[in-house]
Amino acid sequence: MLKSLNIRNYVLIDELDIRFEGGFSVITGETGAGKSVILGALGLVLGERADSKSIQSGKEKCVIEAAFDISAYDLQAYFAENDLEYDSVECLFRRELYTSGKSRAFINDTPVQLSVVKTLGDKLIDIHSQHQNLLLADSQFQLNVVDVMAQSHRQLSEYKAIYHSYISINEKINDFIEKAQSAKNEEDFIRFQYDELSAVKLQAGEQEELEQELETLAHAEEIKIALYKVEDSLNSEEQSVLGKMKESVSALEHITAYFSKAEEFRERLESAYIELGDIASEINGLKDEIEYEPERINAVNERLDTIYSLQRKHKVSTVGELLEKCAAFAEKLHSIESFDEEIEALRRQQRDLLETLLKQAEELTQLRRKASKNIEKEIIDLMVSLGIVNARFQISFSAKEKPSITGMDDVSFLFSANKNEELKSVAQTASGGEISRLMLCLKSILAGFTALPTIIFDEIDAGVSGEIAARMADIMQSLGNKMQVITITHLPQIAAKGKQHYFVYKEDTYDRTHTRIRLLGQNERTEEIARMLSGAQLTAAAIENAKALLANV
Repeated sequence: MLKSLNIRNYVLIDELDIRFEGGFSVITGETGAGKSVILGALGLVLGERADSKSIQSGKEKCVIEAAFDISAYDLQAYFAENDLEYDSVECLFRRELYTSGKSRAFINDTPVQLSVVKTLGDKLIDIHSQHQNLLLADSQFQLNVVDVMAQSHRQLSEYKAIYHSYISINEKINDFIEKAQSAKNEEDFIRFQYDELSAVKLQAGEQEELEQELETLAHAEEIKIALYKVEDSLNSEEQSVLGKMKESVSALEHITAYFSKAEEFRERLESAYIELGDIASEINGLKDEIEYEPERINAVNERLDTIYSLQRKHKVSTVGELLEKCAAFAEKLHSIESFDEEIEALRRQQRDLLETLLKQAEELTQLRRKASKNIEKEIIDLMVSLGIVNARFQISFSAKEKPSITGMDDVSFLFSANKNEELKSVAQTASGGEISRLMLCLKSILAGFTALPTIIFDEIDAGVSGEIAARMADIMQSLGNKMQVITITHLPQIAAKGKQHYFVYKEDTYDRTHTRIRLLGQNERTEEIARMLSGAQLTAAAIENAKALLANV
């Protein structure tokens, strides 16, 4: 509920601090006293468009602050979503408007965009006048009214969860179809590249081995000559290293009996002799293997050229990376071949979800249709009590072509105020006064089912008087038992029903006129209602009449 409104330097208001209470409050005052100015300031702090001309003449800026008790509303998620500091009890709005044309908005001292202010403000307060009836003609508002009365929150939540899954599947199918089409357009090219790479039958490490083999083949003669030299040095018939070593081992063996150190040298030399013998044997085998083979050189060069060409084409530098490319192409081809299967699997899920969704939607429809009968009856009874004796009201249902976030129902409020008049949509047939009374009836019904935002009725009693005004007052008073209701009125029957009574007036100072507001005490309230009954001239009869009205509160 709205707890307070503080206004500084706005139009005719230099400074105004209004404290509000719960329940039903009324605001009265002469025409032109500034009631609309106060509403304008409230609209500004709640995100309405700013105009620097609204700043009081001679001032640099105007500041408007509104404090709300938000304990009845579950708004923590909204605050978290918009990165706002959350207080479970109070929320403070502030709007600053500068003569330069700039304006700033704050929620709990955090700067925010006006869209955030407006969205949050709509959750907390509803300013309604006979000129602001677009909401009642809005199909979504009408459906929300039915859902609140149908108490369908659980079913609607379950439906929305299924709906989001259904939409997600649809998006996934479309994404798969798009990818499949794109992939199929590239399939021939991918297959060509895969076939080209797989046909070469690359092996990991192959490039390094081929490059080494080519080096060996290219220097075959040099290698063979070197090996011949080594083998000849080690094992030739004349002056071979092995022959000399063998003689040395024999010599040491002869002196071992009388020179003990000779045994150690003999063993070491014999070990070296054996090792060199093995080397000589292996080299002898190698020199026979090394041959200059032009055909093999050509074959290796051709293989390497193929590898190098593929590496340049695919912008890689190793055979391993080429093998990864080949595997990736194979995976893409597999994906292309399996797209149809995956899409069909998703379509099966889609059909199952749609079937579940339509069943849930049908349950919602039944709840709504059942609730609509009660709504129709209550609205007609209340409208008749408000003087529209021939009122007819009907909630029309039609099925949507496909499921939406709210179900399969399109809802339309149909209304007629006169006998034998065709029922038409509210926007087409109801006058401003009739819509205002219809909105009052709806709010009165809804208040018993959910925590509604504070509602401000701005002279919705225009065009009514007497008994009808008293009945409107009774409805607003009853509504005030469930929520905060603030009504701007010129009718004493309504003003007398308020729990609190605020009076707006103008006050002249030496340099300008100011708009003021004050909470009336009991005697002041009696005089104000008497003035509303009799005009500027207070009469004893008017005073007594005012007391009688107040006594019936």
